Amino acid sequence: MGSTTKLTFDGSRGHRLAAVLDMPAGRPRAFALFAHCFTCSKDVPASARIARSLAESGIAVLRFDFTGLGHSEGEFGNTDFTSNVEDLVHAADHLREHYAAPTILLGHSLGGAAVLAATHRIPEARAVATVAAPADPSHVARLFGSSRAEIERAGEADVTLAGRTFRIRSEFLTDIETQPQTERVACLDAALLVLHSPTDTLVSVDNARQIFDSARHPRSFVALDGADHLLTRPADAAYVATVITAWASRYAFEPDVTDAPSSQEAPGEGVVRVGESESGHFAQRIAIGRHVLAADEPPPTGDDTGPSPYDLLLAGLGACTSMTVRMYADRKELPLENVTVSLRHSRIHAEDCANCETERGKVDRIERMIRLDGDLDEQQRQKLIEIANKCPVHRTLHSEIAIDTTDVTG
Repeated sequence: MGSTTKLTFDGSRGHRLAAVLDMPAGRPRAFALFAHCFTCSKDVPASARIARSLAESGIAVLRFDFTGLGHSEGEFGNTDFTSNVEDLVHAADHLREHYAAPTILLGHSLGGAAVLAATHRIPEARAVATVAAPADPSHVARLFGSSRAEIERAGEADVTLAGRTFRIRSEFLTDIETQPQTERVACLDAALLVLHSPTDTLVSVDNARQIFDSARHPRSFVALDGADHLLTRPADAAYVATVITAWASRYAFEPDVTDAPSSQEAPGEGVVRVGESESGHFAQRIAIGRHVLAADEPPPTGDDTGPSPYDLLLAGLGACTSMTVRMYADRKELPLENVTVSLRHSRIHAEDCANCETERGKVDRIERMIRLDGDLDEQQRQKLIEIANKCPVHRTLHSEIAIDTTDVTG
């Protein structure tokens, strides 16, 4: 069984947006970002069913409520298509910062148009799938019926959609009518999957044809025979998730150690294997048991597809420091709520180092800043800092290290 986590993040208008992250039971094969249909929410049955089915297949999915909808803050009447796209970019930023950047973008109905518009703003996106999406955002104005004339005349009007009343302003109409959607699709730098029902009565299947014809390869189309616009039948949502999983595996899944050739199978316990990756000239693929990491050099030397070797060194020291402090605090039942370790590597002149034995040239310097949150007294804080200096990686870096190199070719 996977997990479902509720979370929030700041949207494009500064409001807190409500979100749900559906995680698989094991290590995610990819992270996906899901955009719901116009005036819907992250909890609409189709969105929830697709997200959960994808999670069961190993894809972590973040679905959220756009500004002013569902459980998110803000006024829907003050939003437009452009702000929805900005909300998507903020959601991708949140994933990138706290989990991993989304390599898959999914959108239902107008949400599909939104992910097509946002793709160029999310550089990690390698696969984009739309479900019942309009070819142009202005299509949604047809839902306003006779209220459109009042919106244009009075500047705003109440519109009833799916039994709910929403305030629509003239700025919304202007915004959806000026979107360069065809050009965006033509320049889409990602694989595209268009899913649409031939019998969709709200957004005709001709929209799928227009999207497909505007896109470059790789592009695919799948007909959702018999499905309605909102995918109200659970079987239709499950089918969509199955198709997306199979299709996305070709473009957006992270490398899996178990899928590698026999010579690159998961290393044994205690062994770290590093080999060149095809992601860039200096890019490296790091296998640690069932975990796969990346390493690279920053520009202009490398392509920045992963942290640098020194970044990984600092990460090891930081992680060891935090774990050691936490273990001691738990054992002593200290009121430590959270540990944050920040590190920086540099090279300084030996004469500027008061505690260094080296007198000439330059020496490596690691600055380690530890933040201890909790109701700790001064004595407890000093003890925890003392313990931090005893973490195993810290001791290793201060000890004499013997590195034996062997050529195992052949």
